[in-house]
Amino acid sequence: MIIRKLVASVWVDVVSLIVISIIFVVPFIFIFLMAAKTGSEAALFQFTWPEQFQLFENIREVLEFGNGRMSLALWNSTVLTVGSVTLIVLFSALAAFVMQRRRGRVSSVASSILLAGLITPPAVVPTIFVLQHVGLYRTLFGLILVEVAFTMPYATLIFRAFMASIPREIDEAAIIDGASPLQVFFRVILPLLRPAIITVIVTASVNIYNDFTSPLYFLPGAQNVTVQLTMYSYISQFTSQWNLLFANVVVITIPPLIMFMFFQRQLVSGMTSGAIKG
Repeated sequence: MIIRKLVASVWVDVVSLIVISIIFVVPFIFIFLMAAKTGSEAALFQFTWPEQFQLFENIREVLEFGNGRMSLALWNSTVLTVGSVTLIVLFSALAAFVMQRRRGRVSSVASSILLAGLITPPAVVPTIFVLQHVGLYRTLFGLILVEVAFTMPYATLIFRAFMASIPREIDEAAIIDGASPLQVFFRVILPLLRPAIITVIVTASVNIYNDFTSPLYFLPGAQNVTVQLTMYSYISQFTSQWNLLFANVVVITIPPLIMFMFFQRQLVSGMTSGAIKG
């Protein structure tokens, strides 16, 4: 019986590994092979090893395209991601702190608004009108505010679920010692939210960095290009440079991949802690 259970568990692990490899690993291998081919060979879309391996040549051409357009796109995406995530962490943690510690009608209404923010799809045209009215349309700061508004409901729920595991006695002890509410949050509560903060930083950074539609709608203009919009450079009505397109994908995939490799333990820890303790 024990041997049979062991064999069954091994088969489950093997099948799971095969499924994961097919879903996640095979597409990365295909992108890598396509990025290393010539233009004519990549146009065939065959899952084969390139006859002439020129991955680095294609990447160099991508980086030099349009007088360094990729460098500008990487800078814009970095500013957008860092600025958005900073505001998301700060505002979401503050909102979760108030909602978790002060139960009442206002907290219930705020929770309903957060739930509506998760369910309701973004309204593009009214958002453009608002940005134009306040003079923030076609600006990085305006897009940062849009990303903050889109991501705050999810981040607030993560912080609130994790904050539920922090005893209220810690707050009361800090208040007895003379701490103000802001001092309680920044000096006592915020350091304890480290796993949740890392979870929000990693997930929000990847989503904002990979966002295609928001920069397309709210940040038009050649000087406002982000990394995802650079893929338009290699596709036209009559010709498409598929090898350069996939090389472009390789370049813009490196930053989030490095971030995930460095923070994968904290990411899993933060998500499981919030799920268990919330």
